[in-house]
Amino acid sequence: MQRKADVERKSKETQIKAVLNVDGTGKAKIKTPIGFLDHMLELFTFHGYFDIDLTVSGDTHIDIHHTNEDIGIVLGKAFKKALGEEKSGIKRFGYAFAPMEATVGRCVIDISGRGFFKFNSTSQMPAQKGTDGYEFSHFEHFMESFALNLGATLSFTLQNPSDDLHTNLETMFKSLGLALDQATTIDPRRQGQVPSTKGIID
Repeated sequence: MQRKADVERKSKETQIKAVLNVDGTGKAKIKTPIGFLDHMLELFTFHGYFDIDLTVSGDTHIDIHHTNEDIGIVLGKAFKKALGEEKSGIKRFGYAFAPMEATVGRCVIDISGRGFFKFNSTSQMPAQKGTDGYEFSHFEHFMESFALNLGATLSFTLQNPSDDLHTNLETMFKSLGLALDQATTIDPRRQGQVPSTKGIID
C-alpha cells in the first residue's frame, strides 16, 4: 500500500498544492516561482525516491520569503499526513551524507513528533547568494518550516563549506532526501508497531 497525501494551502500571500507519494520512484513535477528552489526540491525528490507534484504561486514580486517558507510548511504537512497518525512500522531515524567536491552535507532526522531544526558548519559560512535572490537564510527558514510541520528533529552539518551557495545547498537537499527515505522506510521487524517506547508519536 502506497502512502500518499494531497495538501492544499491558500493564504493572501501564497497558493500551494502538493501531491505526495512517499513510496514513489523519484518523479518530480515542481513548478514554483523560485527556480533555484525548484532545482533543490527536484534533487531531494529524486534521491529520496518520492513522487512530488507541487504547484505554487505567491507574492514573489515583493520577495521570496513567504513563498519559500510556505512551501516548507506544505511539504512538511504532506509527509506527516502520508505517514499516518501513528507512523506505524517506520524506521523513524535516518542519516545520510552527500559530498560535492570538498564539501559534504550531512542530514540526521528523527520523525519523533517534535519539530526542531538545527544547522552546524565546520567553519564560518561565507556570505552567499544564489539565483532568484535565494540566500542561506531562506534555506534555514524552509527547513525550519518543514521540520515543524512534519514533526521531526532535523539536524544538518556542512563540512568544508564552499564559496558557492549552490554547492552547499545541493549537498544538504540531497542528504535530506536520502535520510528521509531511510527514516520513512517500513521495517518489517516492527510488525506495524509505532516506533516509540511511548506507543505513540503525535
